[in-house]
Amino acid sequence: MLSNPVYDPFLILTKVYSDGAHVKQAIADTYIEEQYRARTVKIVYGVLENDGYFEFCIRRYAEKAPKLAVRTILKISLYMLLYMDKKRYMVTDCAVELCKKLGKSGVSGFVNAFLRRFDKEAVDKAIRTDAVKYSYPAYAYDKLKKEYGDRAQAIAAARSAGVSVRFVKNADEYLQKPHITTPFSQKYGHYIFENFPRDEKFDDGDYTFQSVGSIAICDCVAACGNMLDACAAPGGKSVLLAGKCKQVTSFELHEHRVELIKAYKTRMGVENITERQKDSAIFDECYEEKFDGVLCDVPCSGFGTVSENPDIKLFRKAEDFKALAKSQTEILATCSRYVKKGGALYYSTCSIFEEENDEIVGAFLKTHTEFSVEEIDSPLSHDKKKYGLQFLPDTAYGAGFYVCKLVKRV
Repeated sequence: MLSNPVYDPFLILTKVYSDGAHVKQAIADTYIEEQYRARTVKIVYGVLENDGYFEFCIRRYAEKAPKLAVRTILKISLYMLLYMDKKRYMVTDCAVELCKKLGKSGVSGFVNAFLRRFDKEAVDKAIRTDAVKYSYPAYAYDKLKKEYGDRAQAIAAARSAGVSVRFVKNADEYLQKPHITTPFSQKYGHYIFENFPRDEKFDDGDYTFQSVGSIAICDCVAACGNMLDACAAPGGKSVLLAGKCKQVTSFELHEHRVELIKAYKTRMGVENITERQKDSAIFDECYEEKFDGVLCDVPCSGFGTVSENPDIKLFRKAEDFKALAKSQTEILATCSRYVKKGGALYYSTCSIFEEENDEIVGAFLKTHTEFSVEEIDSPLSHDKKKYGLQFLPDTAYGAGFYVCKLVKRV
């Protein structure tokens, strides 16, 4: 077995680059010795976060584009060299050894020469666009620049603040560990840690890993009797909402994701959730005006979560936005019919782009005059838009998301 510093990250990144696997699933599907896990995950995420920059580096030094396996080896090496303070000779030796173990001895000379010649200062001087500098897709960075001006740089550069943990019980023993902050005071037992290895108390439901965005969105939802979580998997929001609502119904399109909700509520010991396999974009008269509150946390581009899901920057394309807007519009319109008169409809995304957020709400209000906007607030730093609240990664612990509250006229 080759030493883990390069081999395990190579296996995982190959699944992402070659097979289009989601990074979290690729990590879950790869056996990693526990002593190497933190380092391996750090390298994998680091490479994906900086993929655009690394591609530029490779193009700068290679006369013709190397094949995928070689590019992956070079990216791992560049990350170790630039962000892990590893000695150049050690990084080079690991890369050359990996080439040989993979049966690619023919390119080991090129890899060796590349890493010995690489000069970050010269590369950085050659960069002409912020999209390359921050490893952002050009089309997406153009959107950022158009909507946020000079703040686009800070948004694109934002990284995750750490591991987001919500405690339900027995928190004291864990709070002795170094933690960064608690964005919601102690209201939800929510803390962000520099590092938080999962242990047996996770299976006991003492705590759960839940994003800043998920908790902030639920914080904006008012307590009520019957609540519908229209796009519910994996179940974190449903479980949190169940703490302040009498009954929660959770819709999810795919059967395997319904099972995730079941497992989540069981682990957390929550009994007032009923899950249903259902397409939230297709109206079901059984639920017409049945709910006091409906949360539509719709599928979106996910650009507010690139610090947690850096592979989004690789696979999300400009042409995806049209189909996403259609789906978002359909889900919001359909689920609005499930809201009782006087009830509340919440629309949320993990996007930072207006076309998925305020624009969707504005178009909805033009054709659904029975709804009006009700102002909401959050203790978390945010921008107030025309209809809802926009949270951005540079001021919300690396998370970007949107939430709006609409009330149905009696």
